[in-house]
Amino acid sequence: MRIAVTGSIATDHLMVFPGKFSDQLLDGHLDKVSLSFLADKLEIRQGGVGANIALGLARLGMSPALLGAVGRDAADYLQWLAANGVETERIRVSASLHTARFVCTTDAEQRQIATFYAGAMSEARDIALAPAFREGLDLVVVAPNDPEAMRRHTAECRESGIAFAADPSQQLARLDGQAARELVAGARFLFTNEYEAALLRERTGWTAREILERVGTWITTLGPRGATIARAGEPECTVPAVPTGDILDPTGAGDIFRSGFLAGAAWEWPYERAAQLGCALASVVLGSIGTQEYELSAEHLTAKMDKAYGTAVADEIGAHLEEAL
Repeated sequence: MRIAVTGSIATDHLMVFPGKFSDQLLDGHLDKVSLSFLADKLEIRQGGVGANIALGLARLGMSPALLGAVGRDAADYLQWLAANGVETERIRVSASLHTARFVCTTDAEQRQIATFYAGAMSEARDIALAPAFREGLDLVVVAPNDPEAMRRHTAECRESGIAFAADPSQQLARLDGQAARELVAGARFLFTNEYEAALLRERTGWTAREILERVGTWITTLGPRGATIARAGEPECTVPAVPTGDILDPTGAGDIFRSGFLAGAAWEWPYERAAQLGCALASVVLGSIGTQEYELSAEHLTAKMDKAYGTAVADEIGAHLEEAL
C-alpha cells in the first residue's frame, strides 16, 4: 500500500511540571484563571502529528510521502526525516513564516496543557494532492493540520476516488458542524481518542451509529485501556493496551499507534492484529522522551506483545516485524 500523510510538521517544546495542575485550579475562579507553572525539565524535539505518523510508518519499513508546510528554519528537520525514510519532496517551505511550534507542559498525573502556534502550517492549504495522486496512492492520511488544508485534502481524495483516513484530533475543537462532517464522511478509517469521539458526536450532530454508517472502520484509543475497533453492523472489538513501565512522556503515543495500525492494514492483517501492533508501539513511545527519538526492535516489540497478548500473537506479528525492521 502506497500511503501519503498530510498533517502538521512542528517543533515540540516539552516541559514537565512536578506538581498537579488540579491543585492550582480553584472552583468558582476558573473564569479568572492566570497561572504560571514552574517546570523543572525542558526537551526541544522534532514533532507534528503528520511527521510523527510518517516517521513511524517509515521505521516499519514503508516509504510514506509526507505533505505539509514548514519554515526555512526546518532544513535540519527535513534532512532528519529523509534520512529516516520519509519522502519529503512535496513539503512546502514558507518564505516568511516559522515552522509550527507545539509547547506542552505535563504534570505529575500525565495531564497536559499545551499551546500550538501554526506558523508555516497555515500554508498547507496551498498544497495540491494531484501531483501525488499521479504517482499512485492507495491511501491518504488527513491528520491534524491547517483546517482549510484538511478540508481541501479530504475533498481532493473524494473527487479522485482515493481512500483516506480521517484523523481530525485536536482540530475538532475549532471546527463547526459542517466542517467536522466533511472531514469524516466517506473515510476508510476514522481515528479518535475517547474524548474526541464524544466531541465528534457533538460537533457533527450524529450518533455513534450514524458515524459508523458513514465510515469504514472507527478506531478509538482509550489510553491505558487500549483501543476499540468498530464497524457498522459488527460487534465492537476491544484491544487491551500493552503494559508500560515508567511513562516518561505521553506525547506522540497516539501518533505511533496510528502508524502501527496503518502498517498492519497495509500488510492486510486483521484489524485486531494491526491495533495490537499499534498498542505495542505506543508503549515504546510512552517510555521515551519526544515523539521521534524512540528505537524499535522486533525482539523488544515481540516480548511486549507476548506479555500482553500471548505467545501465538507475538510469534505471528514478530515474524513479520523481523522482515520489516
